[in-house]
Amino acid sequence: MATKEKSVGCQKNKNKTFEVCSINSSAVEEKLFGRADKEVEEDDDGPVVFICGKCRLPVGDSMSWDGSEDEQNQIKLKRVTNNVIIGKDTRFFELNKRSVCCHSVLGMVYTSTPRNLDHKRSTFCLSVANIDSYVLGSGAQMLAAEGPKEQLVTVEYRHSVEQQLTE
Repeated sequence: MATKEKSVGCQKNKNKTFEVCSINSSAVEEKLFGRADKEVEEDDDGPVVFICGKCRLPVGDSMSWDGSEDEQNQIKLKRVTNNVIIGKDTRFFELNKRSVCCHSVLGMVYTSTPRNLDHKRSTFCLSVANIDSYVLGSGAQMLAAEGPKEQLVTVEYRHSVEQQLTE
């Protein structure tokens, strides 16, 4: 019992030491890092839209992000758009996921898994090689056109495209 009381006494001294300390943490951060807590980080990326690598249809976004598997080159999403169809091809414990437009295989959904893969069950595991991404609000970033003469339709020249279609 004596040792228990002694350790409690030491903890009280430590707590008093930290309570008496009058160092301003924001001042320390400003000295060390050159910025204060009140400054807003401007490097934050906006939401990301994941699109099919072939037909460029949206298949999901970062709002349904569930993680990534770097060793398998996959991202995991909780939800996908209606542009993704789940195939009937069942192999061992997976279902293929295909795009509605081009029917390319985007990844897989694990329906029943062994214990070591429980974290993947009922999530959409998309292969990074089959999808592209776009950060919303990044005006400098554009999707690549398929061919040298193709030009992507954007708001800036939508009117001219509509005129060409009516002619």
